[in-house]
Amino acid sequence: MSRQSRGRRLAELHRDGTFLLGNAWDAGTARILQSAGFPAIGTTSSGYAFSLARRDYVGALARDEVARHVERLVDAIDVPLSVDAEDGYGGGPEAVAETILVMAQAGAAGASIEDHPQEGGASLYPLEEAAERVEAACEAAASLDDPFTIVARAECFLVGFEDALAQSIQRLNRYRVAGAHCLYAPGPTDLDTVQTILREAPGAHNVLSRGGMTVAQLKELGVRRISIGGSLARAAYGTVVRAAREMVEQGTFEFQKLGVPPSELEDRFE
Repeated sequence: MSRQSRGRRLAELHRDGTFLLGNAWDAGTARILQSAGFPAIGTTSSGYAFSLARRDYVGALARDEVARHVERLVDAIDVPLSVDAEDGYGGGPEAVAETILVMAQAGAAGASIEDHPQEGGASLYPLEEAAERVEAACEAAASLDDPFTIVARAECFLVGFEDALAQSIQRLNRYRVAGAHCLYAPGPTDLDTVQTILREAPGAHNVLSRGGMTVAQLKELGVRRISIGGSLARAAYGTVVRAAREMVEQGTFEFQKLGVPPSELEDRFE
C-alpha cells in the first residue's frame, strides 16, 4: 500500500464496521502486529517513552523525535499508521496545525489530539480553547492532498474528574462540531459507560480496550475503532521485569520457555 493510499484506507476504516488498531512502540512490534492481521497500526506515546527510558504524559517526547519515530514505523509496514500526537506539542491552535502537517509529511495517515496539556496535572484545556485546537487540526488535515483522520480525545476520565462522563460527552460533542472525524474518551472500564458515551455523543468512536471488554461486545455497541494504548508495551516490559527478577532472585531461566523462536520473528520481519 502506497503512502498516499494509506490515508484513504484509514478514512474508509472509520466509516463502516469495527476494526482493531494495534499500538506499536517500534518497527519490530509494528511489523508483528501487521503480520498478525491488524488493518492499521497506532503509535503509543507511553510505549515509545518507555523504550527511551522516559516517563509518560509529562511532555517527555518532542515533536521532531516523534516524527522520526513515525517515519521508522511507516517504513516498516504497509498499512495505515495513526499517531498518538499527545496534546499536539504546543498549546495554541497554530502549533497543533503544524504538528498535523509534520506527521503527515512523516507518512502518517491520521493523528489523535488530546485536550490535556503536556505539562501534566489534573487540568484540561478550557472547552472552547480545546475545540479551537481540534478545529485547527482538522483544517490542517483538510489542506492535505490525501485524507488524514483526526481523532479528538477527551481526557476527563484519565485526569480523574468527578463528573468525567458528563464532561466527556460535552467535550466530544463539541469536538465533533469542530470537525473531528473520530471521538475518543479513554478511561471507561464498563460497557454501560461506553454505551452511554456512544448514545449521547453520536459519531465514529475509538474505545480503549479495558476491564475485560471484548471485540464482539464493543462491535455490538457500534464502536468503530478499538485501540490498546500502551497495554501491549506494558505487557512486554512486564515479561522483562519478571524475567529479571527470576534470574537475580532465583537464579533460574524459566522465562526462556516463553520466548518466540528466532525463525518465527524473522519470518514476520521479512
